[in-house]
Amino acid sequence: MLDHLLRFAIKQRVFLIFVTLAMAALGAYNFERLPIDAVPDITNVQVQINTEAPGYTPLEVEQRITFLVETAIAGLPKLNYTRSISRYGLSQVTVVFEDATDIYFARQLINTRIQEVKEQLPPGLEPIMGPIATGLGEIFMWSVEAAPGPPGAPRATPTELRTIQDWIIKPQLRTLPGVAEVNSIGGYVKQFHVTPDPEKLISYGIDFPTVLKALMSNNSNAGAGYIEHVGEQYLIRSPGQVSGLDDIRSIVVGVHQGVPIHIDDVAEVLLGRELRTGAATRNGEETVLGTVFMLQGENSRTVAERVEAKMAEINRTLPEGIEARTVYNRTKLVNETLQTVRDNLLEGALLVILILFLLLGNFRAALITALVIPLSMLFAVTGMVERGISGNLLSLGAIDFGIIVDGTVIIVENCIRRLAEEQRKLGRLLSREERSELVFRASREVSRPSIFGVLIIMIVYLPILTLTGVEGKMFQPMAFTVLAALTGAMILSILLIPGLVVQCISSRVADKESLIVRWAEKIYAPILDFVLRTRAPMILLAVVLVGLGLLLMARMGSEFLPTLDEKDMAVHALRIPGTSLQQAVEMQHVLEKKIGEFPEVDYVFAKIGTAEIATDPMPPSVADVFIILKPRSQWPNPGRAKAAVVKNLADYLKGIPGNKYEFTQPIAMRFNELIAGVRSDVGVKIFGDDMEELVHAAE
Repeated sequence: MLDHLLRFAIKQRVFLIFVTLAMAALGAYNFERLPIDAVPDITNVQVQINTEAPGYTPLEVEQRITFLVETAIAGLPKLNYTRSISRYGLSQVTVVFEDATDIYFARQLINTRIQEVKEQLPPGLEPIMGPIATGLGEIFMWSVEAAPGPPGAPRATPTELRTIQDWIIKPQLRTLPGVAEVNSIGGYVKQFHVTPDPEKLISYGIDFPTVLKALMSNNSNAGAGYIEHVGEQYLIRSPGQVSGLDDIRSIVVGVHQGVPIHIDDVAEVLLGRELRTGAATRNGEETVLGTVFMLQGENSRTVAERVEAKMAEINRTLPEGIEARTVYNRTKLVNETLQTVRDNLLEGALLVILILFLLLGNFRAALITALVIPLSMLFAVTGMVERGISGNLLSLGAIDFGIIVDGTVIIVENCIRRLAEEQRKLGRLLSREERSELVFRASREVSRPSIFGVLIIMIVYLPILTLTGVEGKMFQPMAFTVLAALTGAMILSILLIPGLVVQCISSRVADKESLIVRWAEKIYAPILDFVLRTRAPMILLAVVLVGLGLLLMARMGSEFLPTLDEKDMAVHALRIPGTSLQQAVEMQHVLEKKIGEFPEVDYVFAKIGTAEIATDPMPPSVADVFIILKPRSQWPNPGRAKAAVVKNLADYLKGIPGNKYEFTQPIAMRFNELIAGVRSDVGVKIFGDDMEELVHAAE
């Protein structure tokens, strides 16, 4: 079988070269489609069900909403487990499915159960599913701010900023491809408040239900069909939708002694604002924050670039003095990660090519061998796209070019050696037929050992493909990428390389080995001779070295995965439970101004409480603080470690009363929250029915 493949590869070499070019073109096309991110997405397959219940206490939310929703979800196909949070005015049930479950299939199942449970919930409550996003979904954040104006000039109010966010910015961003949802937090949603005066209602004999009915019935449009006149058709409509405060004040609620009574006669009508559950701050001032959620499976770098371009366009349409300023862009981290991967791959490839040239002593042979590197990479990229694997620091960074070209080096080196020997023997250049036969014999001599060596390396990676859970999501993409690259390299070494050697190496081949190889042989030969003469001591020395290695390994620390430096910081600020939202905002102002005093900090912003879409429900006493650091070149001491900055900041913030802190990073924080429902790397959960016993156990 192998002999037939080698003869086919040499005989049909031109055809196989064109097939390889087509494969490379497909790989280049797929490289444009390859999802790019900083780290693998380890979020499990989950759907959040959020139910807003204004006025309900946490106990009522748990008894009347959360319990019913969780009970309705039980028994779904491929369901793994559920977890829930019951807060004031909000119920959130997180439904986690088995790995590899289609997210749209899961959402369809949940939607069916939601429709069934609606009838059992209190009237007016509507469970809705969260966006189709993962832990890496928050890719772009911005703040809506009023530019500083002349002293004494009026500035935009938080209500106006929120209105701009909800009615100008958000609708435009939701239309972008790859955007699953746009979330808002901060400011106030504008509301029309009608405040009846009880004394006036009694004096006119009007009750509250009458006022409510009048408001609802006088805020609608009605159509009355159409009439035809002189060959034309005229639509008839009765516009009744209110458009402002004056329209509301003019609504008739009743008649007293033959005189119509308007809303304005019995109530005060004014612009008000919502009872909000969350706030946002930036550099010690209140602001409005927006967040783009990327659709699951999309390319975060591409989507973030679309949002950035659209944001520049939106800024030109905002009212004068208002600006949407980017505060977090995932593209920054992804680009830095890609630059690290690109530099490592490029440096590794150049180093391999240089070593090949020095060892083989033939530039064409080194170039043929080096071609396997980009071709096998493109082969692997095609497989990654088909499997939905993203290109990241782990999947791309795990590729070892030395291993990839291992089999090819053996075949090329043997072919070059045989060609040189035959030319020296005949004293002339070989014909194409002679080269073809010689390359076939040389490839056949070493192809089986080279394939066997590659298969041994591939077998080492196979157990990784059996991992499940977080471990599987983290390491399976790496193993698949390496296996795909090795498979591509093995196929190319058999079907492409022999033909290229015949086609490209037609001139005289040097019959001497390279200087480096001869020098290495002079050193290695006496060492090998010594080892063969002292076999027993050498074996004993090897056993001792292995034992010392095992002893040192047992005393080493262990870590699941090195922490990716996201360049920025996230601080989970915790206050005393029961702290009001306004008090938390004031405490946050103090905290941010203190953080801003550090010379390494560029700016700081925070989310307090729960946003409009409760993907991350927090009480008012908790804030997610994002600390964006300056480029290292702008630090007072560029050589200072980031860990030292974090430690100094933590020590400094301990002096601010009323706060406790958890230091992490933006992506790491979201991963922990979505996977386990807790922010920290290590969490303890205690379950039971007796609250006092639970508190005692927790303490």
